[in-house]
Amino acid sequence: MGRIHCSLSETLTPFSLLFFFFSSFFNFSTAAFNLTTLSFDEGYSPLFGDGNLVRSPDGHSVRLLLDVYTGSGFISSSMYQHGFFSAKIKLPSDYTAGIVVAFYTSNGDVFEKTHDELDFEFLGNIEGKPWRFQTNLYGNGSTNRGREERYSLWFDPSKEFHRYSILWTAKNIIFYVDEVPIREVVRNDEMGGDYPSKPMSLYATIWDASSWATSGGKRKVNYEYAPFTSEFKELVLDGCPMDPIQEFPNPTACSETDAWLEGRDYAVITPARRAAMRKFRQHYMYYSYCYDTLRYPVTPHECVIDPTERQRFQDTGRLKFGGSHRKQARITRARRKRRSRVASISNDQTDM
Repeated sequence: MGRIHCSLSETLTPFSLLFFFFSSFFNFSTAAFNLTTLSFDEGYSPLFGDGNLVRSPDGHSVRLLLDVYTGSGFISSSMYQHGFFSAKIKLPSDYTAGIVVAFYTSNGDVFEKTHDELDFEFLGNIEGKPWRFQTNLYGNGSTNRGREERYSLWFDPSKEFHRYSILWTAKNIIFYVDEVPIREVVRNDEMGGDYPSKPMSLYATIWDASSWATSGGKRKVNYEYAPFTSEFKELVLDGCPMDPIQEFPNPTACSETDAWLEGRDYAVITPARRAAMRKFRQHYMYYSYCYDTLRYPVTPHECVIDPTERQRFQDTGRLKFGGSHRKQARITRARRKRRSRVASISNDQTDM
């Protein structure tokens, strides 16, 4: 068989080259989780947009579509008191401005005024610009105290499947991308009811969020590109199913499951995972409410301030130098070149 010779520049677009460079440079080497997956019917039910929810023939994956008429979504068949909620997801491609794909836990249907929530929200963009996403959490209806962090990714989430996971225990919350922990919230007494504590369902949805999702609502969903399709597979629900409105709830009903959860490999942030989390946050987080001192003059109780991380952010919680880590890197390189030129000129003048 003949050997094909080609260069990367001949086989990849500039956009693909950019992702190739960053995925190669930021190689997050962490061990894969040992997970047991479910078929759709074993753990989930359609939520809305039935015609836009398409199961695979084997029942182990599902597509959610958004068109001009409706979005779509599904929900876990049970509510859980703590758990590990996970799926491999592929996001819509091309022009996706105004679209939100959400993977989250909530009990808002049961506790309308005191609901808890843990969010992954993927925010679409104009064609050629990357997807971004945010994580958030609410406890006991504390929606006036948003805890958003926003990030970019080291890969194109519309080209291939990646695993997104939420671990929720009585002690902590961890958000994962693949096996990389990207955010941890450790429960403390000062948080009080702001820490999610009531049973929650798992939701996955795609919907039109033209009013805010892209460029603050300036970029709307363009239905000429519809239908927009997000795909979910290798679904995981590890947790303790519980009725949220039991008249006499058993406070120890989930103690065995909680102990089992806390002993799982995904419940431990090993030194290697801690290093991967630090690297991710250094290169891909572009907003954190913990550093938004204009919004929160008093640092929220759950925030652990990293001095090195803090110095990269403005008082608005956004990155310095106008926004992106790449722009920050370009500015830093330009400054180094200027200093080098100044030093060279100074040396030349000294030699004269």
